Amino acid sequence: MPEQLSDQQQQLRERAADFARQVLEPLRGADAAAARSTVVAESKRAGFFAMTQPKAFGGSEASTLELTTVRDELAAHNPPFVDAVFGPGPGVLADAGEPIASDYLAPVLAGEKRGAFGFTEPDDAPQPTRGAIANGTLTINGQKSYVTGGASADFINTLVQIEDHGPAMVVIDTDADGVTLARRFSSLDGSHHAAFTFTDVCVPEGHIIGKPGEGMPRAMRQIGDTRLAIAARCVGTMRWVLDYLTEHLEKPDRSGRPRGAKEGVRMRYADLRIKTFAARSMLYRTARLADTGANIVNEGIACKVFATESVAEVVDTAIQLVGGTALTDEHPLAMLYKQVRALRLAEGGSDVLRLNLARGRLELGKGIL
Repeated sequence: MPEQLSDQQQQLRERAADFARQVLEPLRGADAAAARSTVVAESKRAGFFAMTQPKAFGGSEASTLELTTVRDELAAHNPPFVDAVFGPGPGVLADAGEPIASDYLAPVLAGEKRGAFGFTEPDDAPQPTRGAIANGTLTINGQKSYVTGGASADFINTLVQIEDHGPAMVVIDTDADGVTLARRFSSLDGSHHAAFTFTDVCVPEGHIIGKPGEGMPRAMRQIGDTRLAIAARCVGTMRWVLDYLTEHLEKPDRSGRPRGAKEGVRMRYADLRIKTFAARSMLYRTARLADTGANIVNEGIACKVFATESVAEVVDTAIQLVGGTALTDEHPLAMLYKQVRALRLAEGGSDVLRLNLARGRLELGKGIL
């Protein structure tokens, strides 16, 4: 549980809170490019930037619980530019051999190259992105429809179905012959994405990450890690909203009585606190399980589904209790409403994840309560 952190972990939380207050919050409204440079420099100085990076590349390779603690605490302040705090992690490139380790992984961790993740096929795709190996060259054809950050990426870690071998993650340079940026678009939360097509794209066989046939487990491992990070962000956001709402309800209304004196308001407020308590508890329990080496695929799914759906309810109800002013474009609750809606689809829609969780237990015997 959050209150059972060691002294060292508690100090880490306090450092994260100080970082949010002293570095991030003063940058609200600042120029984005300059602000991000400031955040990266200060994050490196504070030791947060390297937490997501392997020790072999100079990182601190923080535990899941440590990362969860910092992500929760940062989000609890609802600061700007929080996505610039952590350095790029290895993702699916973790444990990659040469030449990928030198040509892609090292530059990514150093901030010299940017990668994207190509997993989703468009609904009307006649078949999955596919490839065939001949004479040491992999030839790829297909398309990916929802590559987050793809328009500014140097390469895409792409799930490819390789003939006679099965799925594999493959590094494809975005400027390679046959790679076409078909469309750029943004989503409700303000994030940017791209769609790509691959037409007879030729890459060296050495661009396959690991062995052919290992693609899906590698992809799902990255997605699983991201799900827990999303849950931590949601939990911190719920805490911020409840602090905001508590302050609002303690103030008097036109009658002079506190807004939170009404029984109906208190009932809804109580439900939000219950959901937040449950989401935060399951998040920290799952983080501790992860650090024991346990398989937390199902538990990560449970955290992600519950936290994303709960934060949506918390933000929506807070808007209802605050009133129409919370619907204006610049109001923090209105801004959060747009951000958290996207999270129920990110890294797997809620209903798809429910089906995966049920399969994990009923067919594979995985998962705990």
